[in-house]
Amino acid sequence: MRFSLAFAAFAGILLSAGCDKHAATAAPQAPATVTNANVIPTQFHLNRAQPKLRTIKLWIGTQEIETEAAVSITEISTGMMFRTNMAENTGMLFLFAGPDRRSFYMKNCVIDLSAAYIDTEGVIDQIVDLHKGVETGVSSRSDQIKYVLEVPRGWFGRHNITTGMVINTSQGMLKNLRGVLR
Repeated sequence: MRFSLAFAAFAGILLSAGCDKHAATAAPQAPATVTNANVIPTQFHLNRAQPKLRTIKLWIGTQEIETEAAVSITEISTGMMFRTNMAENTGMLFLFAGPDRRSFYMKNCVIDLSAAYIDTEGVIDQIVDLHKGVETGVSSRSDQIKYVLEVPRGWFGRHNITTGMVINTSQGMLKNLRGVLR
């Protein structure tokens, strides 16, 4: 789906995504750890699980993971909402228009997840655990987060993935990813 540059810029300002990380009213009231600039009103998310999104293979160290790419405002807003499972070596990669502080929470999510906050260079800055149904946002410590990778809870630890590791794609470094963003 193509977006105009103006809409993409607007969406970039609003976005903080994942397993719906948004306020529940038309005038967003964010949890204490989420800024209003990082909240997407609920009218952008679906009220059901979204269909499987286009996929991208990622490599982190020696680990390969098949990820769905959440790019549009609806894809990002809906994230893993209403999904009932996630296989071990799969994930959802959220691709934002630009860097910002991100905050994810688990509204309408029924499985526990872990998330990596990834900077503009494709380096994992922070790894957090997210608990199903918890609507208090878990904010990134950095305002330079451009990507977020959600995986089954504990996946990073089980696969020895730590902060400071670089994420690669079939096109090289994550920061060089082409053809998926629009």
